Amino acid sequence: MSENNAASSSATNADELELATMRMIDAPRELVFKAWTLPEHLSQWWGPKGFTNTFQEFDLRPGGTWEFIMHGPDGVDYRNKCVFGEIVEPERIVLQHVSGPRFQVTANFEDIAGKTRLTFRQRFETAVEFERAKTYAIEGNEQNMDRLEALLAKLSA
Repeated sequence: MSENNAASSSATNADELELATMRMIDAPRELVFKAWTLPEHLSQWWGPKGFTNTFQEFDLRPGGTWEFIMHGPDGVDYRNKCVFGEIVEPERIVLQHVSGPRFQVTANFEDIAGKTRLTFRQRFETAVEFERAKTYAIEGNEQNMDRLEALLAKLSA
């Protein structure tokens, strides 16, 4: 579903403590936004390849919490808790990951002639967390976007 070379991940200036991933997705913005905001869709694609999810709570509103367990392909469970900060349908979602490494996620959804440019940013609170996350999150975020595109292909069929 993505255009050739449309995917990109990068660690920005280390002083900014931010990782960014961008994808041009061949699906309407409203559908991409729904894949992020409906738990029955989000649970199917969130996380790197081979991961599954169990959601305990998903309260999509500013101040609402999202608590879930990511089950790794190696059998390890990763508990996660996020707090939603901003939801602007269908343009932007901002949340704080408050368990484990602490970071802010900002997802922007831009309509480009019926497709969606998705920009996913993770801004870490400390340089230590940022440096540690770079070792797995750049590739993990790409796999996450691959899984999102696969779900969108099914939803669009």
